[in-house]
Amino acid sequence: MRFVDEYRNEADVRKVADSIRALVTRPWTLMEICGGQTHTLIKYGLDRMLPELVTLVHGPGCPVCVTPLELIDRAVAIAERPDVTFCSFGDMLRVPGSRVDLLSVKARGGDVRMLYSPLDAVRLAQKLPERQVVFFAVGFETTAPAIAGALLEAERLSLPNFSVLVSHVLVPPAMEAILSSPSSRVQGFLAAGHVCTVMGTHEYEPIAARYRIPVVVTGFEPLDLMLGIRRTLAALEEGRHGVEIQYARCVTPQGNLPAQRLLSEVFSPCDRPWRGIGVIPRSGYALTPRFERFDAAKRFAVETVTAEEPAVCIAGKILQGLAKPRDCAAFGTECTPAKPLGAPMVSSEGACAAYYSYGRE
Repeated sequence: MRFVDEYRNEADVRKVADSIRALVTRPWTLMEICGGQTHTLIKYGLDRMLPELVTLVHGPGCPVCVTPLELIDRAVAIAERPDVTFCSFGDMLRVPGSRVDLLSVKARGGDVRMLYSPLDAVRLAQKLPERQVVFFAVGFETTAPAIAGALLEAERLSLPNFSVLVSHVLVPPAMEAILSSPSSRVQGFLAAGHVCTVMGTHEYEPIAARYRIPVVVTGFEPLDLMLGIRRTLAALEEGRHGVEIQYARCVTPQGNLPAQRLLSEVFSPCDRPWRGIGVIPRSGYALTPRFERFDAAKRFAVETVTAEEPAVCIAGKILQGLAKPRDCAAFGTECTPAKPLGAPMVSSEGACAAYYSYGRE
């Protein structure tokens, strides 16, 4: 398949790895933002092809992983109501709350459904006027336009029984939070190509300038990642900072302007708690006043629900690049994909799930 096969060519990947070994003269620590990138790195063993001077740490770019425990508990509280049909992307159903997960609610008879598109939830609300249909709006800037489109459609149809539980988060504020931490080890970023396809790269320029680091927008196939790593290391070795685009077949500096206009119409930035990290200012989306009537948290009065993280789970450190999954005492014992303690072991993009799936020490 074009744009896939050529980016999985092992000989080309090894050539880039050889050039990286010839390039690097000092220790460097890079962070890949996206969980999809993490899985490619671990699945194909790309990190093991790099010189020992290069360390890769895994970032908070898994939307399921950073959804705070209290949001899961709010989702459960809504889904347990007998008049609610609760809809979500599949990964969210198994993320543990403080009591149960959404899949357990479904097993007990709750009307919990996995959907592939929020527009399917709008159609359900049309078909089931006697029920309250709620969609769990989780994700980064990549999925937010689809949620915005669904809300515009619900507004057009004047649906009184449709709402969304919003948990959208934004990448640039998380990068700033990581870099501003005294314990940060990150010297360069592999930025998430899918997010930049929507948002462009203008939000990353001030971060690169302020912290004097390279940010390379990178794709998700093995060759993409190796080329992105080489670009980042070349900038570090040469003392350069700024934003570069490796994933040029999808990303432009301006991004998807119609999608950005849609987002600004439906959402406004807000402070958002991140699982294991805490509240990051202006790192999430909230509904604008025009769409507040579709806010499920307000409609079902669950805004005050709070929860505490399990003490043994170190997801927060893993998501900030301060620890690896194997550093967790519960990894592979108390915490497995079959019985996860934290979201990074649940999600298809979670670092813990990647290490477990591919037998990483």
